[in-house]
Amino acid sequence: MKLAAHELHDLNELTLSCVNSITNMGYMLHHVQDPEFKQILERHFPLHVRDYNMKVEFLNQMEGAKKELPLLSENRQVTNETLQMVPPAPPIQPRTMVENMNDREMATGYLLTLKRAGREYAWAAMEMSNPEIRSFCQTAFMMSCSHAYDMWQYMASKGYYPVENANPADISKIGAMYQVVPENTDQIQNYMANHQNPTVGNSGQLYQ
Repeated sequence: MKLAAHELHDLNELTLSCVNSITNMGYMLHHVQDPEFKQILERHFPLHVRDYNMKVEFLNQMEGAKKELPLLSENRQVTNETLQMVPPAPPIQPRTMVENMNDREMATGYLLTLKRAGREYAWAAMEMSNPEIRSFCQTAFMMSCSHAYDMWQYMASKGYYPVENANPADISKIGAMYQVVPENTDQIQNYMANHQNPTVGNSGQLYQ
């Protein structure tokens, strides 16, 4: 596969990041205590392996990756109302002497890994000139978002990630700063009639 120099280096960084993610998940799967957390890891793990293998194929195969990364739909498991009733977990302090991490530490590490990966995929997608790799990075970004949402819900439900509703007065104050732009004006309607943006689905289907 032909790669621009910057694509090669971006793929190298993304692949090395996957080595770190999969290695850490392998550790977690053998040390996690909470069955709910373990089930999340077991569900996510094969997709991270697929993600890694596709990048290896992009780097090594002239024809590129042979498999695809599925485009995931997010699953809302807890409501904001429920999260408001979850008491915060006890205070946490970084440990400087560690033999084994506890579930809270592993969950925190995994969530932060997913957030970092999502940012890296989004940035790489903006830079890729190869359409196949660009599409892969977009889908991998959505995977990171979906997995991070799973972990955020898990951590919030355990009190590890406190959720606080915004003050209604603050919402009103900031919201009042902005007004909607009318979309039924001649200018907007003419642009929409003359220039169609191609779509392959809607946001509910999570298609790019």
